[in-house]
Amino acid sequence: MNTIQYPSKLLKNAVLSFTELPGIGQKTALRLVLHLLRQPRENVENFGHAIVTLRSEIKYCKKCHNISDTEICDICSNKQRQTDILCVVENVQDVMAIENTQQYKGLYHVLGGVISPMDGISPGSLEIESLAKRILPENIREVILALSTTMEGDTTNFYIYKKIAHLGIKITTIARGIAVGDELEYADEITLGRSILNRIDFNFNKGNF
Repeated sequence: MNTIQYPSKLLKNAVLSFTELPGIGQKTALRLVLHLLRQPRENVENFGHAIVTLRSEIKYCKKCHNISDTEICDICSNKQRQTDILCVVENVQDVMAIENTQQYKGLYHVLGGVISPMDGISPGSLEIESLAKRILPENIREVILALSTTMEGDTTNFYIYKKIAHLGIKITTIARGIAVGDELEYADEITLGRSILNRIDFNFNKGNF
């Protein structure tokens, strides 16, 4: 692999900073940095300010753990939402994917990942306990397990089911229009929307996890 020779340490440092982003190699990073150098100074300063402000001021909703500008996110505070249904997802991208389908009008609960012992992610690392604590106080009647159809997602579904089944609520999972092994955020909107609408009862004894 050829090493890029930089004419400036400032340029090199900027490129290396961009390579810390997922999926960005040195050549792509170099193109992005050179593009910024061609922009008006004000545009670049606005770009940098937006990133710094994002990191310093972004909040996570105290109820569902979605990204928010306020303590309670717009979805949780929306009086038009169906407040007795919770859709459990892995991450913020999944909330955005489901919202883009315009097929779901309930609330969400963002776990922050899925159980993966190989990656050091245990149930205690996720927002599972806070999920269980929401159900009775918020009069939740249905929990939709909308995790990716991977081994880790299925393991997390099973753990959550065992955690909340005794509460006597309806527990469903998205229909398997999503292919096994697929990440939710990459599913097309029509397929994902139908999977939410055609959700089925969760029953690990019948192998639907």
